[in-house]
Amino acid sequence: MKWNRQFKYPKRKHSIVSGKRNYEVNNSQLPSVTTILEATQSQHKRDSLKKWRKKVGEKEAQRILVESSKRGTDMHKYLEEYLIGQANLELLESNEEAKQMAQNIIDNGLKNLNELWGAEVTVHFPNSYAGTADACGIYNGNESILDFKQSNKPKKKEWCEDYFFQVAAYAMAHNKVYNTNITQGVILICTPLPNIEFQEFIINGNDFLTYQEKFLKKVEEYNNIIL
Repeated sequence: MKWNRQFKYPKRKHSIVSGKRNYEVNNSQLPSVTTILEATQSQHKRDSLKKWRKKVGEKEAQRILVESSKRGTDMHKYLEEYLIGQANLELLESNEEAKQMAQNIIDNGLKNLNELWGAEVTVHFPNSYAGTADACGIYNGNESILDFKQSNKPKKKEWCEDYFFQVAAYAMAHNKVYNTNITQGVILICTPLPNIEFQEFIINGNDFLTYQEKFLKKVEEYNNIIL
């Protein structure tokens, strides 16, 4: 993997406005991609989450979510510092599980990253939305957006719709601002101990374009909701 710092990405600035995450880019407040997805999620998905919370109990559901969030944050931090060449030894010692998960993604996924443009970069579609891409660059010879995920159990592709929306949205934003031709989204997933498992999901071609078109409709729906 080689670095190619050809793009100047803005510093990440975000805030919570009316309970929703916004990014401040060029003096404009833009909703995050995840905020848009949460606001426009299907009733079926909302009902499924409520059903799961009821099944495991509110206290246990909250414990699982908090634990998963911290594990994912630590894993992301290790991967970011690996990519920029500043491995945090203190983190490695304090969260062995996150380290092993990140190393699994490095060994099985990031080995295919030919060129890195940036890690944890803020991207935005002017006057529309913004977000943070875990990595941008060339993956297996194709201009790509990469997203790292932790999951408590292995995923099926049909469960990854929101992940595909994210990378599709980030790609549109990057292409718009930097005149790139990103046509591929790469999702790299790892499950925690004791059974660490790596998964790679790649979306491109017509499927990628379809997710971009659907996301633009979600942006329109979101704007109608907040009016």
